[in-house]
Order: sequence, then C-alpha cells, then structure tokens
Amino acid sequence: MRASFALFTLAASATLSACGDPAPTYIDQAWIRLSPNKETPSAGYFVAHGGDAGGQLRGVLTDYALKVEMHESMTENGMMTMKPIDHVDIPAKGEVAFAPGGKHLMIWGVNDTAISRGKMQMTFLMANGDRLLVDTVIRKPEPAAAPAAAKAGEHDGH
Repeated sequence: MRASFALFTLAASATLSACGDPAPTYIDQAWIRLSPNKETPSAGYFVAHGGDAGGQLRGVLTDYALKVEMHESMTENGMMTMKPIDHVDIPAKGEVAFAPGGKHLMIWGVNDTAISRGKMQMTFLMANGDRLLVDTVIRKPEPAAAPAAAKAGEHDGH
C-alpha cells in the first residue's frame, strides 16, 4: 500500500510540474513610422500574440505622444477608407498583425525626446486588466525622392 501511495505521489508531482504557467499574451515587432509633418499623425505597427487563453486589446497609451488610437484601413465602394476601432480580439495561440494597409495605430504629437532616442515606451491595455509595456522603435520619415530630371544619366535635351 505504501509503495503504491509513493508511486501516486511521485506521478502527481511530475504531472503538476509539467503543467507550468499558461503562456501569456505578448506584443513584439513594434515600430512607428514617423510622419514627415508634425501636424499629421504618425503610424504604429506591431504583432499581438495570443497566449494559451487569448485576449482582447482595448487600447494603447504612451507618455511620449498626445494621443494614440487604433484604426483599421479598408476598401469601401472602391475607395480606401479608415475607421477607429475600440478593441481587437487576439485568438488563443494565434496572432494579429497591425501592419501598413490594415490595422494600425494613429499617433498624434510624438515627443521630440522620444524621436531623438529613436524609441518610446507604449502601454497596451488588455481587457483582463493586464498592461503590457513595450519599447517601440521610431523610424524617421524617408527623405523625399529626387525629382525625375535630377536622376543620374538624364539630360535636359543637350
């Protein structure tokens, strides 16, 4: 009897230790495409990964910008349009990408200190009360393309 109880206890301990904590929801690949004009919003992108239970993203905050909103781009009646969204479901063990042409963040008034550092911390608010802190890389705007006439090898009729 004692041998079977000891064997049961050993098996139960091994089973419980194999369970561990459930995988959490997390955010990665976060970056911001800085607007070339401070009067217009910048855009933010990232990938949300659902843990074992999944989750729901309810919003994003930062101390380094005036305002952050979640938006989604879509085509309606042949026209590209954008609308705000108030939450995004993240499926268990799945992912949701915020990427150009789809879901994205609109970020107004990015702080000059964050721009000079090249990153800013953002807080992702989950429906279950979790707050996910993420360092987000800031990419400065691309310089405007040179006019066609200034391209190497082109001449103006001479």
